[in-house]
Amino acid sequence: MSQKEDFINNMKSRTKIFAVDIIKFCESLKYTKASSVINYQIIKSATSTGANYRAACEARSKAEFFSKICIVTEEVDETNYWLEIIKETELSENTIELARLTKESIEITKIMSKAKHTSYISLKK
Repeated sequence: MSQKEDFINNMKSRTKIFAVDIIKFCESLKYTKASSVINYQIIKSATSTGANYRAACEARSKAEFFSKICIVTEEVDETNYWLEIIKETELSENTIELARLTKESIEITKIMSKAKHTSYISLKK
């Protein structure tokens, strides 16, 4: 397996694990009217991150890849936003897991932003 294939498989796994971890984390949030909305939104964006990354990997063209990777970047950034909201509203007592998930969302955002930038440059050639 090539280095590129290893990277792709690692990111597929990493984004899936991230989504599962977000779902599990949401089960521990304090129940409020607001947390119901936040649960829905963060689970939607976290699972969309992995699903769209997989779709990007199956893209039929550079343009399609760029389009999908833009969605991935947007969705993982949205997930980070919801994690910030959870922290600031103190909806979770599990601050260690919240910090870990926030760190992971930031790392995935950086990776996907770099892929987006590289893909954009490739499109312009």
